Amino acid sequence: MKKSVLLISDGGGFMIDALANNIIKTACLTVHRANPTVEELKAKAGNADIFLLYAGDYVHDVEDFLKYLDNICSVQNKILIVVGYDKELEEISQFVSDESISRKVPRPFDMRKLAEEIEAMTVTDSGSDAEKSKHILLVDDDGSYLKMMQSWLSPYYKLTIVNSGMQAITYIATNTPDLILLDYDMPITPGSQVLEMIRSEPSSAGIPVIFLTGRSDRESVEKVMRLKPEGYLLKSMKKQDIVDAVNRFFIKKDRMN
Repeated sequence: MKKSVLLISDGGGFMIDALANNIIKTACLTVHRANPTVEELKAKAGNADIFLLYAGDYVHDVEDFLKYLDNICSVQNKILIVVGYDKELEEISQFVSDESISRKVPRPFDMRKLAEEIEAMTVTDSGSDAEKSKHILLVDDDGSYLKMMQSWLSPYYKLTIVNSGMQAITYIATNTPDLILLDYDMPITPGSQVLEMIRSEPSSAGIPVIFLTGRSDRESVEKVMRLKPEGYLLKSMKKQDIVDAVNRFFIKKDRMN
């Protein structure tokens, strides 16, 4: 069944229509619309996978609606994206907690990019391991970080977890994951060496690798990317950003195949 977005705005207009069309064409999702009232949200929330709130001057007058939106996102664990000017986003934040908002999108914004992000948020599958089509090998020597990443990604992907570079090499000798998330800074066998070993074997050379790194300075990032992985993720990234990045990787990969 095609997933859906509930586009909440105070009426229509060119921007609203253009945004809806971009979501339909780019993300291939169904778009339903609602006015910012408690009654309409109650009636239409159940069938929506994502709430997309397009803010306007009206946000000053819908306190009850915003409080209800916050409650439903918290209770039902709905994804909420909020689009608006800075002052509107600040106003909304008075009644909708940051925990309830998955993404804040300041205006002006790129409609196509937002549609692609929305698509990434909807490709996750919370079924059993047997139903999950993508397999990720997660490699990191930090046990706490491994547990956190496991909790973030396991609802959507089949995960195999190892805590050293050599364990990763041993595993892929007989297994072929769809993606390797590889810690760049590990003792004994660092991520750079592990990647070289992966690329040196014909059986594993084609497995995509994304580095995990705690270093965000330009020099460190350039050093990581010189090794030509498929990308890198900062360990400081929030849960939704990590999940979205992995989702986008698989969307792009599937489109290329």
